Amino acid sequence: MIRFLTAGESHGPELTVIVDGFPAGLALDGDRIDAELRRRQGGYGRGARSTKIERDHAEITGGIAKGVTTGAPIALRIVNRDFANQPAEPAPLTAPRPGHADLAGNRKYGGDDLRAVRERASARETAGRVAAGAIAKQLLEQLGIETGSFVTAIGDVDAGVPPLSTLRAPALRGLAAAAEANDVRTPDESAVPRMRAAIDRAKETLDTIGGVFVVFATGLPAGLGSHVQWDRRLGGRIALAIGSIHAIKGVEIGDGFAAARLPGSRAQDAITRDGASLARASNHAGGLEGGMTNGEPLIVRAAMKPLSSVRSPVASVDLASGTASDAPYVRSDVCAVPAAAVVGEAMVAWVLLEAVLERYGGDRLDLICAARERDRPAPLP
Repeated sequence: MIRFLTAGESHGPELTVIVDGFPAGLALDGDRIDAELRRRQGGYGRGARSTKIERDHAEITGGIAKGVTTGAPIALRIVNRDFANQPAEPAPLTAPRPGHADLAGNRKYGGDDLRAVRERASARETAGRVAAGAIAKQLLEQLGIETGSFVTAIGDVDAGVPPLSTLRAPALRGLAAAAEANDVRTPDESAVPRMRAAIDRAKETLDTIGGVFVVFATGLPAGLGSHVQWDRRLGGRIALAIGSIHAIKGVEIGDGFAAARLPGSRAQDAITRDGASLARASNHAGGLEGGMTNGEPLIVRAAMKPLSSVRSPVASVDLASGTASDAPYVRSDVCAVPAAAVVGEAMVAWVLLEAVLERYGGDRLDLICAARERDRPAPLP
């Protein structure tokens, strides 16, 4: 019913985003899209391109009339300012970088210049995802659904965060708000200097550093997704969306791997009564049961590996000569975990929007909101 596509290369003239199947009737705020793009560009440990060169702005070129979505495809363009700094005839890259798409992409598509793979595989592409996610967020908010994120680890430095299974929506939103106040996007102010120091050490040793972030969503109705087919289960769709982000190597929902170490009696979320409504005593499941939302906050945690573009020598083989070669260093970030959390928000928002439109219809915002109201559970007897 709805999809988005991105096109464009990292150092090409621009990125293009097409959002197809978006409902009519939403007053789309372009400034809010740009605000999300700025969040993606920020974070301690980011490189010069993100912090000094690019000034990302999403120009809306289609699908809007008088500021309101029409149901037609929404088109956006994000200009790459760094395009002006690129040489007209760059020398070909022939030594693949371990950890990147260079070698696998060359084996798949061929060619004698790895730049063709590198340019599209670059995480610059996530600017388009964040723009699409920012549009999704604006519609979800009309239904009372909000997303947020925060960082819980940089390298081996952990933030002090309460067990996520104990947190209700206000507490999660409070953690996200606290994270926006610093450049490592963690809610634990005492961890900020230690995380920054870990990033500094990685930079001094010509290395990079990864970490862990959390994405959550609140205000979700029960029943988004489905248990009836494998590809309709919302947990799998969310894992796919987060796992598709560059350098993400682990995704867990709720207590995830920690729950695997518990007996079943302690890993469940007891169903209780709260007046005329049902409630849960905890949220070990992270808001998903049987492939569907259960009304509790959705909680997703992701692990980002250290970025593979490091200044220190890394062994490779030059494909043109067949000789051993150091992989060429390509300008990169030392740490992109705070930015990846913002991308994670966008991807979760998009999957949730897909599920909302599947359940409530997808042509007009007023009809979607009316269907959501009709779907509210009746009071318990």
